[in-house]
Amino acid sequence: MKGLKLNTILTLVLVTVLTIAVGIPGAAFAGFPEKPITYTIPFNPGGESDITARLQEPELEKYLGVAVNVTHKPGGGGAVAWSDFQRTAKPDGYSVVGCNIPHIIGQPMIRKEAGYKTDGFKVVMWFHFTPNALVVSKDSEFKTLDDFIKFAKKKPFVGTVGGSGTYSANHLETLRLMKKAGVDLTYVPYTGTGPVIPALMGGHIKAAMSYSPVSVNYKDKFRTLAVASEERVPAMPDVPTFKELGYDIVGGAFRGVAVPLGTPQDVVDKLAQAYTEANKKISKKQLDLGFVMKYATGDDAVALVDTMRKAYGDVLSDIKKKK
Repeated sequence: MKGLKLNTILTLVLVTVLTIAVGIPGAAFAGFPEKPITYTIPFNPGGESDITARLQEPELEKYLGVAVNVTHKPGGGGAVAWSDFQRTAKPDGYSVVGCNIPHIIGQPMIRKEAGYKTDGFKVVMWFHFTPNALVVSKDSEFKTLDDFIKFAKKKPFVGTVGGSGTYSANHLETLRLMKKAGVDLTYVPYTGTGPVIPALMGGHIKAAMSYSPVSVNYKDKFRTLAVASEERVPAMPDVPTFKELGYDIVGGAFRGVAVPLGTPQDVVDKLAQAYTEANKKISKKQLDLGFVMKYATGDDAVALVDTMRKAYGDVLSDIKKKK
């Protein structure tokens, strides 16, 4: 009889423990990850986001112990992937998307049909920054930034400047340059950095407002007129900053990754740890390619979005007034 009572008590205890475990948020994800993770890049292959993801991929797989499948969904300067992600991705940690600032700030602010919200992501971390850089072909008539500005003043809107996306870092920096230099340029948006490169090589655009890694990787084919950083980029020490040349222009793209809202915090933390470790392993390669390593997770990641929202407020407000 006593044995029966003891068994009954043990059974009740076990049921209670299991019930509590099921009720604990994130308990179902204790073994995360248990299957492959999809890492979506919202731009074409060949750009900075893709280069980074390809370097991260093997390191992430080592840390997490599962396959990390990098996929691409270009279009709308990232908007196609981001809107689809917010609409369909499950908050279980198995869907991760690359995110860029100021893209995710500017697009929803200017375009009602952007299809996604800036605050509709749970940012896992921001892991690097690439300053904007104004580049031209090696055989271009423009040897200096001053040459390009003089041309633009003589021939308004003839100076075509290609870049990745609309209301993106490249687009907003081109608008800043126009305002600071008092010139009219024609911005030509592409679906990512990848397509901008052959467009510039083929002479389809006069210049490109791209990023520092393009300057470094294509230094034999392109000439960089200026870089939008506070100080010269170590990987390209001979390239002057816009500030050195008299234009108070500092900006570029912050890149990171996000998961859907509602993803359990322990899963977010595990992914943040994985990306942090992966980025430590690839940081030397990234620095050599012209990337600037900057890390932000948790509250710092959210704060960065707010800071950059304010930083780009003026130029975005100007665009909104003209629409």
